[in-house]
Amino acid sequence: MRAETVMTSPVISVSPQTTIDDAAKLMLSHKISGLPVVETDGRLVGIVSEGDFLRRGELGTGKKRARWLEFLLSPGQAASDYVQAHATRVGEVMTHDVETVTGEVPLESIVDIMTRRRVKRVPVVDAGGRLVGIVSRSDLMKALVKAREEAAAAPDDDNAIRAALTKEFGRQSWSGNGLIRVHVADGAVDLTGTIFDERERAAARVVCENVPGVKKVIDNLVCVEPISGLVIMPPKDGQD
Repeated sequence: MRAETVMTSPVISVSPQTTIDDAAKLMLSHKISGLPVVETDGRLVGIVSEGDFLRRGELGTGKKRARWLEFLLSPGQAASDYVQAHATRVGEVMTHDVETVTGEVPLESIVDIMTRRRVKRVPVVDAGGRLVGIVSRSDLMKALVKAREEAAAAPDDDNAIRAALTKEFGRQSWSGNGLIRVHVADGAVDLTGTIFDERERAAARVVCENVPGVKKVIDNLVCVEPISGLVIMPPKDGQD
């Protein structure tokens, strides 16, 4: 999936001249934790979030440093901290360095940005830098639920189940390159073969649970500890 398929649009936004009071009230009323900041022509210039309101003079939470550190601190940095704690306009406290994507970018890249930058939302812009949408963590959760519902509704039979399982096991390096064998009858999956780490047993079960039509998983996998040669037999009833 791509950004344009899951993004929220149109986007609730503010301008750099919006007061902090109005921005905070807007976030609270819409139950969102951040707002894109755009100019009158729609160009994205920043994002203001809850984090930008943490260090505020009204709350007594402005940055406090040891005296010796304040002595070493440049006047410019001290002035910047004061603005962050006392400014009245969004443009003075917002985050300017915002990483954006276009609508064609895959979700994998968006998740990479969220993880690397530790952000909860990624703006989507057009070729001119104008805001066209935003992808938040909640948008990704909605996409996950929709994808799982569509997969669960897909037609299935024993042959289709076995083909899907074989394909997924074949993609995974931990599956032993064919050492896990799959048998399917009336939606019941019987796993046989050898694994070399007990964690692979749980992973094999998860593979099965994600294929539509699987009604039961029968675990007959034998685990062999590669160093000692110790053999661990499958659960007594073989079922998860």
